[in-house]
Amino acid sequence: MEILSERLGFELLPIAVDHPGQEQGSQWLQIRRERPDYVLMWGWGVMNAVAIQEAANIRFPMENFIGIWWSGSENDVIPVGAGADGYTAVTFHGVGSDYPVYEALQEHVYDTGMAAGAGDQIGTAVYGRGLYAAMLAVEAARNAQEIHGVAQITAPMMRDGMESLSITAERLTELGMEGFGAPFTVSCENHGGSGAGIIQQWDADTNTWSFITDWIDADRELVTELALEDSAAYAAENNIEPQCN
Repeated sequence: MEILSERLGFELLPIAVDHPGQEQGSQWLQIRRERPDYVLMWGWGVMNAVAIQEAANIRFPMENFIGIWWSGSENDVIPVGAGADGYTAVTFHGVGSDYPVYEALQEHVYDTGMAAGAGDQIGTAVYGRGLYAAMLAVEAARNAQEIHGVAQITAPMMRDGMESLSITAERLTELGMEGFGAPFTVSCENHGGSGAGIIQQWDADTNTWSFITDWIDADRELVTELALEDSAAYAAENNIEPQCN
């Protein structure tokens, strides 16, 4: 936390929430007392909606309340109703269904009765996340096939495909997912690429998310420093030989 404060140039005030986070009255009383400029929520599950409701109760400005990607789905905001209007969250994939890939899905999946469940989650944040993850898995498998020159790949081959994956803007367009994610390249040494994210904001009137920023790259220098420190300690404790040279 001290490293982050120094890098960001302002004071950070961590506030813990006990799992599962259904009781947060005291935490938000503290927030009201401390009057921070922004609140970053590192949340999951039921605690998200509870926190957003508590923020609305104390009239904390929603545009200054930012959730991580675990805290940015319809499940987190719809239960709060109008009080969640303006809430923001970080995401790494497209919002809504206004992408050509959804037209293909409509023709080949939804219209043929093959939609999962009731088919009422199409275009939601979590649905988009699953769609994006599926695309990455397929592209990694295709990359592995090209690397090894075989159709049937093994688990180590899949790892090779994932660790050398490059998703360009042109490839996203070919897949009907233009702008759905930020272009990236990963390697054995860097599984996160640029770590780019984008801020989405909730409109309670229309029940939709929309982007309000451009893609923002992570601080790779800081992330790498922290990751290497932790991974080296874990490797030493468990007698693991580093694999990337």
